Formats: sequence, C-alpha cells, structure tokens
Amino acid sequence: MADTREVISSGNHLAALAAADAGCRFMGGYPITPSSEVIEQMSDLLPARGGACIQMEDEIAAVAATIGAGMAGHRTLTATSGPGISLKAENLGLAQMCEVPLVVINVMRGGPSTGLPTRVSQGDVRQAKNPSHGDYRSITLCAGNLAECYTETVRAFNLADRFMQPVFVLLDETIGHMHGKAVIPTEEAVKAGIVGRKQFTGAPSDYHPYECEPDQPAVLNKMFTGYRYHFTGLHHDRNGFPTEEIETCRKLIQRLEDKVMLHTDELELNEEFMLDDMTGEEGEVLIIAYGSVSLAAKESIRHLRAAGIKAGLFRPLTLWPSPEKSIRKYTDMIKNVLCVELNIRQYTEEVERVSSRLDIQGLYKVNGRPISPHEIVSKVKEVF
Repeated sequence: MADTREVISSGNHLAALAAADAGCRFMGGYPITPSSEVIEQMSDLLPARGGACIQMEDEIAAVAATIGAGMAGHRTLTATSGPGISLKAENLGLAQMCEVPLVVINVMRGGPSTGLPTRVSQGDVRQAKNPSHGDYRSITLCAGNLAECYTETVRAFNLADRFMQPVFVLLDETIGHMHGKAVIPTEEAVKAGIVGRKQFTGAPSDYHPYECEPDQPAVLNKMFTGYRYHFTGLHHDRNGFPTEEIETCRKLIQRLEDKVMLHTDELELNEEFMLDDMTGEEGEVLIIAYGSVSLAAKESIRHLRAAGIKAGLFRPLTLWPSPEKSIRKYTDMIKNVLCVELNIRQYTEEVERVSSRLDIQGLYKVNGRPISPHEIVSKVKEVF
C-alpha cells in the first residue's frame, strides 16, 4: 500500500526510526545492553533532521536532559534497560508531577541488579507500572513483533503529548535484537497522524497551565513564547508554584490519576488471535502472553489446534493501565487459562486480580532463554 513501506531492520533500530519519524528532536541517553543500538541509531538520525542526541555521563543525567528538552516543548526520548530505569526513577517521578511528556524505551533483560545483561527477560513489567513513588498512573506499551517496535513507539509519542506524562515502550532482548522484514507506515503517514500538545492561545495574563478540567492534563505552552509558569516536584498551584493548600493538593493528585484512568478507552489496544470461535465450551484454552513471547504462543496455538485442542491468544499491547474489561471477558468465558511470561507471575497477578480467579495456570522462565512453542504445548497438555 502507498502508506506503508517494507524495511529490513532490528527492533531497536525500528524504535529509533519511529522516534525520529514521529518528530522526536532530542534524545538523552546512556549505553546499556540490550538497548544501546537505540542511541547509536539516534546519533545518526537526529542531527540529520535538525535535532540532537547526547550521551550523558550516566542514566540519571540522561533522563534529566530529556526532561529538560521536554520542558522546552520538544518531543524527547530516552532509552535504557531495567537497571537504567531504576536510576531514572526519581526524575521520572518529577516528570509525572510536572506533567512533562517524554517517551522511555526499555529493552528488558534479566534482573534484579545486573542480572543477565545479554539475555532476554520480561522482568520489568511490574516496575513499569510504578517506576517511581507516589500517586500517578503509568502508561506502558509493549511491542510484540518488529513492526510494533515502530508503531508502538509512534503511538507512545502521541499518547505522551495527549496525557502530558512519560510513556513507556517495553521491548525485550529478543525483539530488540531480532533482525528481519517489517511492514511499517511511511514517514508521511506518521506525520499526518501526529497528535501534538495542546497550546493555550489566550492572553498571557489568563494563562494558568495547571488549571484544567479534573480529568485532563496540564497545558504547557512552549517556553520562550511569552507564557510564564513554574516547574517543581512539590505539590503546586495553578501556575506551578509550591503550595500546601489542602484542597489544591488533593485536586492535583486526584487529577494525575483521573486524567489516565477515566480515558482508558484511548489507551487500550489488544490482539485477539484465534479467539473468534471460542464459546466457553469444555476443553478450550486461553493463553495470555505479550511481547516476544506471543510469537511462540501463536505457533503453539497452531500446533494445539492441529492436535484437536481449541486454543487462542489474548495479547495486551497496552500493559498499563491493564485492559480489565477485555481480560475479564475471556477469563469469565474460558475455564482453562494459561499465562506465559519471562518472569515469575508479574502479569499473572494482574490477571488474577482482574478476573478474581485463583486457578490461573502459568508457564514462567527466568534463565535468560526464550520460551519455545514446544514448551507451551507441553504445558497446556500437562495442566489441562
């Protein structure tokens, strides 16, 4: 089609290309396996487009610079892996409080601590829900194939500007380093779909960036355009200046919650693979997986169906906030549910919470190696 193109690339390089195509013009980063290829690619892409890519002295400085560029009104990116998110956590909380949009690509590896730097994991799913302390709602997307490394990064930039906060894109070592063909939108198609930040156009004296509807984000005009306001990590008033006034503080924190949770319909995106013919009859199997694991899950479903076992996949592309109604729809209908993850129950716990079921089966792996279709098929036959 005219609005798509075929490319041969890796997941990390596709995420970088998506950021550049989506209008990102600044990246503050620091190399860390297995995400280093993102900053390497951006160091070529951004200067050619009038932007800047800076390798800072560490992960803390990298996200601080990224937030600073976001405060100035630019689309900005940082990329890392789990240990880097741990270091960036405090400043990510600042971005949540100040309502500064940015995109954070996390190419997951094993943990805790240094873990397995060159191996695959999905160990940062729980971290992505609450990367920093305090009351707020994280928005976390998860790519499941090469094309989605591109499209989910583009979506992340649009959501960051819509909700005025950090948006996380989870890749993992397998999909970040996977190299193959992907069909992705053209740069022109991406630009046509860009949703930028809202801007206040009235008189500067009438501008109060944090005075907005109780379910809407702040409206932060670009700096140096005549509209003045203040950034602080403290609770703040309508102009961004610190305050301890009880009702002002309550409304601010409640709004950080409601601006996301009252608009989850704008965030939810799922894939339902071979679920059309599921009716809830005895013997049907629902597999819940995400990220690179979903590729093995799809292959296992083909084998299971060939063996006479009706199985299907539910895959959330938006992990947080979780797609509660969609998960409940299938867990209410299908008795046999298997969650497959490269961690120990990090998303299974959410499925249990949403479904109010304690009989969810799991297949977990934490030795740095991927889960094969054979392992999923064997687990289904073992437990159901």
